[in-house]
Amino acid sequence: MILKQRSILPGFGLAMGFTLVYLSLIVLIPLAALFLKTTTMGWEQFWTTITAPRVMASYWLSFYTSLIAALLNAIFGLLIAWVLVRYSFPGKRMVDALVDLPFALPTAVAGISLTALFAKNGWFGQYLEAWGIQVAFTPLGIIVALTFIGMPFVVRMVQPVLEDLEPELEEAAISLGASRAQTFVRVILPSLMPALLTGFALAFARAIGEYGSVVFISGNMPMRTEITSLLIITKLEQYDYAGATAVAVVMLIASFVLMLVINVLQRWSGSRYMSV
Repeated sequence: MILKQRSILPGFGLAMGFTLVYLSLIVLIPLAALFLKTTTMGWEQFWTTITAPRVMASYWLSFYTSLIAALLNAIFGLLIAWVLVRYSFPGKRMVDALVDLPFALPTAVAGISLTALFAKNGWFGQYLEAWGIQVAFTPLGIIVALTFIGMPFVVRMVQPVLEDLEPELEEAAISLGASRAQTFVRVILPSLMPALLTGFALAFARAIGEYGSVVFISGNMPMRTEITSLLIITKLEQYDYAGATAVAVVMLIASFVLMLVINVLQRWSGSRYMSV
């Protein structure tokens, strides 16, 4: 007679029911309300709203700055995680704690601080200005802000994987004649790729919806430095609720598709590594 194994947690039916109810209340119902609000507009009005030149410029600015910031975080976040895991140095715990600072710091405070640093008369901005480089009130400033708020996602995703990585694999590769670059590319990087892609996706998603840290350093100039999140807020302040929800729906769909693609790439990378 086979006895049914008991679980500490509730049964599947109860746990799944609670999961669906919780997700419906927190995620599905608010998103459904967003879509329903757009139905108050006709298709022609909806299309005109989401394809207006000012709106299209905000889409382009939001996505390409978020993509660049996420790529920078993927590269330098991996480097920071590597240093924190593989090396011991004075103040290591302090550096490790500083990684989480963008999580704890209010985004408005981060925006004000970055603007003060990179303005023309700021600590960094005055020297960059001498070289003809302007950061504040330009797309470059937006990238700086998005990189700042997204950096912890990559570090915290890659760090535990690096800690669990067996050094014997690297030693075996080196003993077989592999160079340091070959060891990293063929042995270390494949095992880190799923976590790295996850960190990249989280940093990208965070950047797409960012508002507080960007609104100060961007300058909010329409057609130049106006992100989509700010445009949505502007429409709400003008009581254009239908227009704001229409733009929000486009951002929601685009973000969902991009996240889906990244998740597929992450699963493919993980299954490819497991089959090697």
